Amino acid sequence: MHFNEKSGYFSSMFSGSWRESGMDTIELEIPDQNIDIEALQVAFGSLYRDEVLINPSRVIALLAAASMLQLDGLIQQCGETMKETINAKTVCSYYNSAGTYGLDSLKKKCLEWLLNNLMTHQSVELLKELSINLMKQLISSSNLFVMQVEMDIYTALKKWMFLQLVPSWNGSLKQLLSEADSWFSKRRKDFEDGISFLETEQGYAFIPVFKYLRLQYIISDLASARIIERDSLIPADWLFSVYKQQWFAMLRAEQDNDVGPQEINKEELEANSMRCGRKLAKDGDYCWRWTGFNFGFDLLVTYTNRYIVFKRNTLNQPCSGSVSLQPRRNIAFRLRLASFHSSGKLICSRTAGYQLLTLEKDQEQVVMNLDSRLLVFPLYICCNFLYTSAEKRRENDGQ
Repeated sequence: MHFNEKSGYFSSMFSGSWRESGMDTIELEIPDQNIDIEALQVAFGSLYRDEVLINPSRVIALLAAASMLQLDGLIQQCGETMKETINAKTVCSYYNSAGTYGLDSLKKKCLEWLLNNLMTHQSVELLKELSINLMKQLISSSNLFVMQVEMDIYTALKKWMFLQLVPSWNGSLKQLLSEADSWFSKRRKDFEDGISFLETEQGYAFIPVFKYLRLQYIISDLASARIIERDSLIPADWLFSVYKQQWFAMLRAEQDNDVGPQEINKEELEANSMRCGRKLAKDGDYCWRWTGFNFGFDLLVTYTNRYIVFKRNTLNQPCSGSVSLQPRRNIAFRLRLASFHSSGKLICSRTAGYQLLTLEKDQEQVVMNLDSRLLVFPLYICCNFLYTSAEKRRENDGQ
C-alpha cells in the first residue's frame, strides 16, 4: 500500500504540489509540541499495517502525530482507546485533546464522565486540573450528578477555586475544605467591607462559574445560608435578588395557593430545578428527605424492595418547617440512577424523563421499579425537582 493512499499529508506531498516532491530526503516541520519521535515512528508504522497496539499513556502524542499526517484510521483508533481509558487522571487532558483534534464524540464522553464523577468521586488532582471553562460547563448542567444538595456544589467550588489559586497545595481531600476556608478567611481581612471575594482582582475570573450556582436552593437552609454569608465569596447583590425571589415565591405558595408546576417545561427544569442526590452503599431499606425549605412540601423518599417511593408528608411524620395543607400539590421531577466502576465508568444507569406528579395529603407513589440487573451497589440516585410554578409575568412588568 502506498503512503499517499492512507495519508492526506503524504498524498499532497507526493502529488507534485510540494517543492519537496523531487527530493531524496525530506525534512518534516513538526508544528505540534504534543508530537515526539516515538509517536511519529508508531504513526509511520501504521502505514504498513491496519492494527496498531496503542499504549494509553502515549495516546495523546500518537493522536497528534496521526492528525498531522492526516491518518484518519489511526485518529479514530486513538479516539476509541481514549474513550475506553477515561479516568480521573486522563479526563482533562483527553477533553482538551478532543477539542484540539476535533474528536467530538470523545469530548462528549469526557463531559459525561465529569458530570457523573465530579461530585460522586471527588479528588484533589481532578479539582486542580479542571479549567474555568470546563467547570462552567459542569456547574451549569442539570445533568450534574449531585451528592446531597446544591450546597455541596458550592463547597466543591470553594475547594476548586482555592486549588486554582494555590496550585502548589498538596494535602489530602479531607484537609482541603478547612484549608480553603482558612485561606479565604485571611483574604477577607484584606478587602473593604461589603466587597465579596468574587469582586476582587483574584476572584473576578471565577464569576462565570459561580453564577451558575442555584443559590435559591442554598439559602433555603439556615446552616447553609449562614455559611454563604460568613464566607463572603458571593456578591451581596446576587444574594439580595435571590432572597427577594424566594420571598415572593413563598408568599405565592402561602397566599396565592400555588399548587406547583402545571406542566413540564423542560427549559425551566433544566435551568432552575433543585439538584440533589444520595448514595446507597448497600442493599437495604432507606428513607430520607433533602434539607431545605421546599415551600411546605415535605417530600420523603423511600428505597425498599427495588422500589423508589415518593411520599408527601403533611401530618404523619415530624418535620422542621411549615407544612402545606393544600388538598393537592404538584411536583415536577426527574430521577436518575447509576452504578460506577472504580475508574468512574458507568456500569449501568437508568433515567426516567421529567414527570409531573400530583400528591394529596400523605399520599405516596411508586416512582421507579428497578430491574434487579441494575442493582449494583453502591447505587447513586440523583434527582431534579421543581416545587413551584414559574411566576406569571404581568403585562406591565418591566415597563
